[in-house]
Amino acid sequence: MLGQVRDAGFLRRRRGFYITLFAVLVVAWAGIWGGFFVLEDTWFQLLIAAGMGVVLTQFGFLAHEAAHRQVFTSKVTNEWAARLIGAGLVGISYAMWAQKHTRHHNHPNMIDRDPDIHTGAIAFHPQAAASRRGFMIRVTRRQGWLLFPLLFFLGLSLHVDSLKYVVRRGSVDHRWVEIPLLAMRLLVVPVLVFWLLPLGMAFAFLGVQVGVFGFYMGASFAPNHKGMPILPASSRADFLHRQVLTGRNIAGGWFMDILMGGLNRQIEHHLFPDMPRPYLHRAAALVRSTCQEQGIPYTETSLIASYAIVVRYLNAVGLFAGGPFECPVAGNHRPR
Repeated sequence: MLGQVRDAGFLRRRRGFYITLFAVLVVAWAGIWGGFFVLEDTWFQLLIAAGMGVVLTQFGFLAHEAAHRQVFTSKVTNEWAARLIGAGLVGISYAMWAQKHTRHHNHPNMIDRDPDIHTGAIAFHPQAAASRRGFMIRVTRRQGWLLFPLLFFLGLSLHVDSLKYVVRRGSVDHRWVEIPLLAMRLLVVPVLVFWLLPLGMAFAFLGVQVGVFGFYMGASFAPNHKGMPILPASSRADFLHRQVLTGRNIAGGWFMDILMGGLNRQIEHHLFPDMPRPYLHRAAALVRSTCQEQGIPYTETSLIASYAIVVRYLNAVGLFAGGPFECPVAGNHRPR
């Protein structure tokens, strides 16, 4: 399949597309700041804050694509583009993201190996739920309903985790570039907001901006793997099965491609992580056909349906909270 994709030209760089996208986002970013200074002391500033959250998420999608080497032919150029956009504009450390996201791509939905299903506020698999104790048992049993409210705090968590990562002990790639970039990004916006707006309005502005950013980012990533099969750490599934079985595509055409930054083509993105966004929908037909020939389930659904699936799945996982976990397969094959 890789040969077919390469022969079809789906791995060619699309610099024109990405330069245009970057230019549009820069104009939008400048326009938002223009509106910020024009409106001054008014609660309409919360609309500006929401717009900031949306544009920053779109910049995050662009940094993600550069980090996957989808934009330029040069690995170094891609990495620096991702670092400058990610740390300098979005406020997320590229070094932190790279080590975490690489592990996710290598081992999607694999227990103890995929950091995206690491147990935190949410337990993503029954074993994690079974280990809950005390108050967290009650929380976990309702975690499906809590997922989307919690996403409003994801932006703050990403900023804090980025700062913690770049100042930690041990090796951090280009630490002394990322520290000033992150410091500038995470200080300049609050300083300008508190300088222009009254105290209460300034706090509300930052809350909306960070909340919308976190929610939009999390709501774009949540449908991709949550509620799909969880693989044990010992899984020997081959690359094709591992990437397709654990991924979910979101239907919606070009509008969804823009809204979700290409993450809606999650299966193709995992199979060909350096494929530029404009080619993902064309590769989908080839991947779907190959999966059909090999009897591999290929999952695609609407955005709303995917959210419903995720909520139901997390609530089902939550039922294991505080109790012993038994593998359903093992139970079915136990001697009677």
